[in-house]
Amino acid sequence: MSLLTGLFDVLLLATLLWLAWRVLASADLFKAVVLFIAFGLLLALAWARLGAPDVALAEAAIGAGITGALLLVALGRLGPEEQAARGRVQRIGRYLRARLLLALGLPVAFTLLLEPLLRLPRRAAGLEPLVAHHLAQSEVAHPVTAVLLNFRGYDTLLEVAVLLLAVLGIWCLGEARAVSAPEAVSPVLVGLTRVLLPVLVLAGGYLLWLGGHAPGGAFQAGALLAAGLVLWLFAGGTLPGAWSGLSLRLPLVLGLLVFLAAAVLPLAGGQGLLAYPPGWAKPLILLVETLLTGSIALVLALAVIGGRPGAAGASFPPLPEVEEERSR
Repeated sequence: MSLLTGLFDVLLLATLLWLAWRVLASADLFKAVVLFIAFGLLLALAWARLGAPDVALAEAAIGAGITGALLLVALGRLGPEEQAARGRVQRIGRYLRARLLLALGLPVAFTLLLEPLLRLPRRAAGLEPLVAHHLAQSEVAHPVTAVLLNFRGYDTLLEVAVLLLAVLGIWCLGEARAVSAPEAVSPVLVGLTRVLLPVLVLAGGYLLWLGGHAPGGAFQAGALLAAGLVLWLFAGGTLPGAWSGLSLRLPLVLGLLVFLAAAVLPLAGGQGLLAYPPGWAKPLILLVETLLTGSIALVLALAVIGGRPGAAGASFPPLPEVEEERSR
């Protein structure tokens, strides 16, 4: 490591700590959300510096992008009671003084985190040699894809199931609301959406293809497609009413259903869970990755929309004038 890269890493670490502190202490919720997005982008850069490009892509797309949009939408829907809670946040923020946090946090951080980290070897072998030894059996060239969809595919299977359960929980809260009012949509945002949307779709498809032999895959590609869909909704777009029924729910669950079938069917032949038949691992992983990309994109976008589809034939999310008529 050169002196310049060492200084860059120290500056990156200090900036991350400062942003984390400002997010916690900020009394302005909008400012806190913006700082949180900046924190996520720099954290993605930190993952890249640690040699984990897959995690960096996921952090940038999901941690900073989709989660940031989700927080902004939630902030825009705060009611009078939540507005009153801002005052409590301000009062809490006044007590979160830097000296108090440093006095309490540094000893705890050193005891729980830094001291064990200092005892770790400079480079641990981990499971990398084991994955490399069995990589040919997975029939994919990228070790992360082999782990996520073959060797430990049940982790990914459960993660997708949790995401779908989260959507069901959101739908239980009520019908979807308008994401943005037409008069509040900036022409700059509309123009930017027209430029970025095809780029995001192409980039999502490229990341999906890339996942077989390099950092990428369904989660990163789905997050980019979801970002494009959310951007389009913020620019005043709506999904057609036909998407409120089976045509929406089927692609939403299709990735999980096919993944579950690929995991369970080997059990009928006396094999283990997710024991792909020889010669079938690559096409099955490709099929699951492709379908999961669509499902993950819909899950993340629906989480931002924040409500279940209304009656069949209605726009989803509803247009602002429809929502105003509904509230009368």
